[in-house]
Amino acid sequence: MDEPSQISEYGKILLMAIIGILLVAGTMLLAKFLSPKNPNPIKLSTYECGEESKGTSWVQFNPRFYVIALVFLLFDVELLFIFPWATVFGNADFIAADSRWGWFTLIEMGIFLAILVVGLIYVWKSGDISWIKPTHQKPTVSVGIPPSAYDQLNATTYAVRDFKEKEIEEVLAEKAAAPVKLGFKPKFKKPNSES
Repeated sequence: MDEPSQISEYGKILLMAIIGILLVAGTMLLAKFLSPKNPNPIKLSTYECGEESKGTSWVQFNPRFYVIALVFLLFDVELLFIFPWATVFGNADFIAADSRWGWFTLIEMGIFLAILVVGLIYVWKSGDISWIKPTHQKPTVSVGIPPSAYDQLNATTYAVRDFKEKEIEEVLAEKAAAPVKLGFKPKFKKPNSES
């Protein structure tokens, strides 16, 4: 007997969400009852990545973080709706029952994605998900050297000497002949032998 499933694809997602919420709530309740409670000023202080907390916690945050998080959440939830649709879209039983099924579901998902893309384009064009674009400026430092001196220095061509192995061997031989001098004189303490 071919009976339709009692749980639809969205019902499976709801079931997984309920199980996830129950598991998280259960572990938090278990931790609340089993964990030791020894409050002290250090444990009750604010943790700021190992730094000592200074000042008030009312600090202005850039709201773009929240906007980008919300846009990410929007498209994350969109994927939750697309996966069940994709599993039902190619169902042979539905296509056999009505040949228009595949086209109907394809158009329906196309409209859903088009609405989301229009929303993304609107958010993008309004500049809500773009950070402030830096203006590229050439760094300038006020020094007492006139720019003409730099131009003259850069315009000069310099002669490069040829590499000669014989000169390098002579320099290395001179260094090898010189006595090695230590930068410090090690001192060792002798143990007391009063026994």
